Amino acid sequence: MQKFEVTILGSGSASPTISRNPSAQLLNIAERFFLIDCGEGTQIQLRKSKLSWARIDHIFISHLHGDHYLGLLGLLQSMHLLGRKKVMHLFCVPELKEIIDIQNKYSGTELNYEIEYHFLSTNGKQLILEDNKVKVYSFPLNHRIPCCGFLFEEKVGLRKIKKYEFEHRNISLAEIHKVKQGINAIDNDGNEIDYKLLSDSAAATKSYAYCSDTKYDERTVQHIKGATTIYHESTFLKDMIDRAKATFHSTAEEAAKIALAAESKQLILGHFSARYGDLEPFLLEAGAVFNNCLLAKDGEIITI
Repeated sequence: MQKFEVTILGSGSASPTISRNPSAQLLNIAERFFLIDCGEGTQIQLRKSKLSWARIDHIFISHLHGDHYLGLLGLLQSMHLLGRKKVMHLFCVPELKEIIDIQNKYSGTELNYEIEYHFLSTNGKQLILEDNKVKVYSFPLNHRIPCCGFLFEEKVGLRKIKKYEFEHRNISLAEIHKVKQGINAIDNDGNEIDYKLLSDSAAATKSYAYCSDTKYDERTVQHIKGATTIYHESTFLKDMIDRAKATFHSTAEEAAKIALAAESKQLILGHFSARYGDLEPFLLEAGAVFNNCLLAKDGEIITI
């Protein structure tokens, strides 16, 4: 089974604490590495986690509040200093290019590598990246400034071969490639053999939805319905729901309601306000609504 896991690099909100850095995650899908948000301290967290920067070719920035992107320029320039040559694909709002260009201009920095920008839209769900293993979508969130969430979906893999059936039915192993793709095989006597007799279905696919800063909004559900695991910000507990609404953030209970409506299997809570030291109340509050909740904790690896 191919790897599908997320490393939490930062789980805090606007102000970092001793134990929580601002938002950043590294998602590994079949050894494809996707950096999601890049708050201050992200490159230090990558070093602590012993994760290779060189393998990151795609960065996704949800919006332009500092706790989600202020670590990006340092990371990009460090990659330059370390001799990166590969293109970096950056998914972001158009204004981020202006910010990066100005910073590089006034620091006299000309990167050794190209940044290929992919500008995000908040006009509904959009397919923004696809290769032979994964599809990535952006979708709008309800925040004070334009903000996107991201949905990462595995593609259906190849079917699993039953080698003994090939031997039993006198079929050349050269037919394996066809059967893996769901195409009938031809045995050594010229007979067509149903691929379903020669193989099992591919492993079930998984998906990961990243819901960055957002107030409670049931419209989010339509974009992430059926996601295996959902990360949803839960900046506050429900006793501060008025504060959550005023700042366009969510409570742990509201995050759980989204996961329940989306029929997800797992909910990761994060983006905790610095006012909270003990995070167990977040689990208790969300757990009363949705029964499989985890806390995002800096440095932890969560298998999807």
